[in-house]
Amino acid sequence: MGSERPHPESVSVELSGCERHDAQIVFDTLGAYFTSDRRSGDVPEKSSGARPTVWLGTFDVADPHEGGARPDDPVRLASSVDVDLQGGYWAIDRVRATLESLFTLRDLSTVSGDQEKELHVRLESR
Repeated sequence: MGSERPHPESVSVELSGCERHDAQIVFDTLGAYFTSDRRSGDVPEKSSGARPTVWLGTFDVADPHEGGARPDDPVRLASSVDVDLQGGYWAIDRVRATLESLFTLRDLSTVSGDQEKELHVRLESR
């Protein structure tokens, strides 16, 4: 029990409604703050066909990095990015606060469960 952490730290991040360049910007920005299953500079692959493309990444928010982007150095997106976050309440709040400090964030919907929360937001450049 001593190794148990007080909060689930992993957040699943799903990006859609954007070009892969914007998806990479969001993943790289989050990767500057949190450990991820995505490598730095990992370019999201665009699928072929008529279906919309969705990019996935998982971020561990337990021990944030110190070297993230500065709020006075704005992150520029070519267009808006739809982001779906899934994880524990504490972890979702941590990722949301980070995104909100760097982008204009609009809440689109929230689904709350017993242990987890799903949050759907839209990011835009400031």
